[in-house]
Amino acid sequence: MLSQVSLRRWNWTTLALLALLAWDASGLDLPLAGAFATSQGFAMQGNWFLVQVMHESARALGWVLALLLIGGIFFPRGFLRRLDMAERQQLALGVVGAVLLVALVKHFSRTSCPWDVEAFGGVARHVSHWSWGQWDGGPGHCFPAGHASAGFAFMSGYFVLARHLPRLARRWLLVAGMAGLLLGLAQQARGAHYMSHTLWTAWLCWTAGLAIDTACRAWRAWGTRAAQTPAPPAAIARDAH
Repeated sequence: MLSQVSLRRWNWTTLALLALLAWDASGLDLPLAGAFATSQGFAMQGNWFLVQVMHESARALGWVLALLLIGGIFFPRGFLRRLDMAERQQLALGVVGAVLLVALVKHFSRTSCPWDVEAFGGVARHVSHWSWGQWDGGPGHCFPAGHASAGFAFMSGYFVLARHLPRLARRWLLVAGMAGLLLGLAQQARGAHYMSHTLWTAWLCWTAGLAIDTACRAWRAWGTRAAQTPAPPAAIARDAH
């Protein structure tokens, strides 16, 4: 059974899903992408800052931070010392799990990037990412925004930190969310993603972290109940001998 905390978070997550579906239904992805492009393409596709700093360097930094969290399971430093081993494991697992979930969805997606769409100088037709199984004539594998997960994936740390370090947890969530949004916007300016791609990445990363936290809470609750359950008389008698 879900705890009150988990249930409340799942309710908010469901509301966020409804808002996300409303954005999909609005059809605003194309007009927003068009703000950065012409029929000849995206002027900032090869922009040095967006490519080298906001894409390559940011991705490398994301992996470095993820590796530090993994190493922190066994060699905790700073705030990680306030968490036990299981919580440090959950913190690292949440980040890696969110990245893998986004990568998995992206692998099976047939949606192409804006810079591949004919309206912006490409060859692909614009097809909704909900049109499963329908090729748009482009390379596909562009939904959701994998690069934005380098920031959004760290939102999963909120669930662990909120139990012991609530102030840090709120700051952690804000920084991770803002980082993911900025990375997503940078890719949108280049024509690599639509706004919906970035929003779905945020939702998937949050939901992955929440699912892992819900499972970990249930596991800890089960372990606590098992430890508090008295042994049967026969087992006590055997131990006495």
